[in-house]
Amino acid sequence: MKTNVIERISAAKHLGVSRFAVASAIAATLLSVSSPALASDSAEGQKEVKTDGPAGGQVTSYLPADFDRFAPRNALDMLQNVPGFTVRDESQGRGLGQASENVLINGDRLASKSDSATTQLARIAAKRVTRIDIVDGATFGIPGLSGQVANVIVESGGVSGQFEYRAIARPKYALDSYGGGEVSVSGSSGNIDWTAAYTHDVGRGGGGGGKGTFIYDAAGNLLEQRDTLLWFKGEFPKLSGQLKYASPNGTTANLNASYGWDSTRFNHDEWRYPVGETAYFRDFLNRDDGYNYDISADVEFGLGPGRLKLIGIERFSQSDGPATSYYVFDDGSPTQGSWFWTDSKAGERIGRAEYSWAMLGGDWQLDGEAAFNRLDRIATVGDLGTDGEFDIVPFPGGTGKVTEDRYEAILTHNRNLAPDLTLQIGGGYEYSKLAQSGDRGLTREFWRPKGSVTLAWAANPKLDLSFKLARTVGQLSFGTFLATVDLQGDNDNAGNIRLVPQQAWELDFEAKKDLGPWGSANLRAYARFIDDFIDIIPVAGGESSGNIDGKAELYGIRADLTLNLDRLGWKGARLTSGNTFETTSLPDPLTGIDRPFSGHRRFRSDTELRWDIPKSDWAFGAGFNASQNERYVRLYETGRDYEGPIYTYAYVENKDVLGLTVNLQAFNLTAGESYFNRTVYDGLRDRSPVLFRENRRVDVSTIFRLSVKGNF
Repeated sequence: MKTNVIERISAAKHLGVSRFAVASAIAATLLSVSSPALASDSAEGQKEVKTDGPAGGQVTSYLPADFDRFAPRNALDMLQNVPGFTVRDESQGRGLGQASENVLINGDRLASKSDSATTQLARIAAKRVTRIDIVDGATFGIPGLSGQVANVIVESGGVSGQFEYRAIARPKYALDSYGGGEVSVSGSSGNIDWTAAYTHDVGRGGGGGGKGTFIYDAAGNLLEQRDTLLWFKGEFPKLSGQLKYASPNGTTANLNASYGWDSTRFNHDEWRYPVGETAYFRDFLNRDDGYNYDISADVEFGLGPGRLKLIGIERFSQSDGPATSYYVFDDGSPTQGSWFWTDSKAGERIGRAEYSWAMLGGDWQLDGEAAFNRLDRIATVGDLGTDGEFDIVPFPGGTGKVTEDRYEAILTHNRNLAPDLTLQIGGGYEYSKLAQSGDRGLTREFWRPKGSVTLAWAANPKLDLSFKLARTVGQLSFGTFLATVDLQGDNDNAGNIRLVPQQAWELDFEAKKDLGPWGSANLRAYARFIDDFIDIIPVAGGESSGNIDGKAELYGIRADLTLNLDRLGWKGARLTSGNTFETTSLPDPLTGIDRPFSGHRRFRSDTELRWDIPKSDWAFGAGFNASQNERYVRLYETGRDYEGPIYTYAYVENKDVLGLTVNLQAFNLTAGESYFNRTVYDGLRDRSPVLFRENRRVDVSTIFRLSVKGNF
């Protein structure tokens, strides 16, 4: 068995070198036959048209001509080049709830959980976009919206198609991918708009070589050396479609549906060399396969003094697969192995009603929602027998069913306090019933208040400010109720049936500064004060996720900058940068001493310099991603798992290669690596001696990405 596994991994290490050489040659040929047609140059800086917003607020409009230099293929290409704006996708928690993403299409929120607004934008041809308005979300009167929001105005008409082909290759460790991308067709006929799409997302990852892995005892003596190889492969094909109907009397209806398949493989193989003992090989493989579907529909029509919108969503996903771990010894000792298998079925059914009307000088909306969620899981465990087969037995702690019935009602009021000042205030209650069956059944009920107050102020024509105070209710991961077995890191969770949803006070302040021809800047500061925060705590049977005693706090700041360098004499050049800093604190469940959130990312920077060469179809770019994580903390160990910490990249793009946009990128030019360091204790970490320390450092190779976009 060992020989077969090693041959398989060795082949994976060198897979893709020759294939990528062929792909690169094809890309080079395409680039060399670039059409002589030249992209139009837009005026210096972005064109901005100031008009009245949806509720008297301030709006900055970007017209299609403002994006000519980027030769956008679809609406998403245009939105991603709006100065100082960062797309924030909808939270995928249970239920639909109030709006949380900062993108609208024709002033409407997309009532679907299978495709985000940004996904829909990628399927809209750029020629159908009339303009993109950037405006404070509170002025739309849509509950939950705050801060800068992009409203993409799209016109109907004709049939158009979009496609993007994506390929990924790495010289070492990871498998290549030549089947990624999306193709979509959309059109309209009378009062009906429609879209159909096939998407094939892929995931590839890997690492090995580098400095390797070393295990030390408490005194620093070497106990074991390991050669590590990790790789991941994921395939995620999906079919989706959308129908929209708009009647002359103002009634609108939408129908969205999708069906997808998921298949993932994760390998973590190690050749281990204990000091003074027999060397051995550990082969860990986690397999997961499943499918999912999502059907959603909504209808909106006039009723009495206002409008009523009814929404229904049905979702389901299934996945199953084993995690296996083998230990093959060089001295011929019997192979050892472990098995952990789960079959999980998760479903969600949502019914929501929104009634809006005007009264007392403002806009009102009453929302009611019912969401029914379920998780049904079967789990088994086993050890490798002498016959080479696993002795599989049921795992009662990991088997069971978790359900939640959740209802909420929220009343929201929106009004102008002054021509440049908008107030949105809303409040209500959430009721939920959590039930778990299986090894340790329990049913509980919760009543939770929730709501928010938002102020949007257009301080002057070039400065927009917003402030939001909200009381929120978190959601529990159903999987934490059930026990799990971690064969990779030897960290098992016992499961915890007494988890309660966390609650928080949330403060948000956002300022958007228009820098004129120089670009735009956006600053967001926020704070979170959280009750019943979930962390790893002691439970019967070991450790698991649980609610801590005391308050957890998070403070953060996000700065986005778009700087046009035309004013400095570098025509066509632009610098974009997004930076997030966060500091966190909670009382440690063992010591009571304040520490950061376990494994929390405290810093991230994404910075890019792009040069669209004037009077040509060529563009060049380079940038970096940098991040820092807090150490993770469990009861019996602490450590840090991170990458980089800085990844750099560069790309070349031609916007008219036989009518296509071709982009070739090289990622990780400065040899960023994957790091894993941990300290394991011989018992609870606050009172036990160190058992061993592990330090792992592996190479992740350079990654080459090819993207080809086109319209038809």
